[in-house]
Amino acid sequence: MTDLRVRAAVPADLDSVLAFWRTAAEGTSISDDRAGVERLVARDPEALLLAEQDGELVGTVIAGFDGWRCHLYRLAVRPERRRQGIGSALLAAAEERFVRLGGRRADAMVLVRNETAHHAWSAAGYGPEERWRRWVKPLTD
Repeated sequence: MTDLRVRAAVPADLDSVLAFWRTAAEGTSISDDRAGVERLVARDPEALLLAEQDGELVGTVIAGFDGWRCHLYRLAVRPERRRQGIGSALLAAAEERFVRLGGRRADAMVLVRNETAHHAWSAAGYGPEERWRRWVKPLTD
């Protein structure tokens, strides 16, 4: 995977990231719009990591750190490029970022129904934390 480049997203990338998520990410989020991703990149310019191969966007992960916890979101790889080490490279970059920032443990948002993702996360050393459940409340309509 020597020609794979992982870098932080910049504002000019955001439209292509949103289009990429429509084809490569499982499910949608309330923040999957230009304004939401702009806020992310403005607040933490290194949080949205992109994987590129031959100038093409092939993967993403959001590696958010709030000073207390390390959160992973939107790990997505172009479907025809899966099982080639792209997700592993993105997770390695995210984990390196977390360690550099003083993070101690990473958690990931993984859809219950996405069995393929369960295998990928497990292979990367992550496991479900059955003692906890995510509780949510929309703050806007």
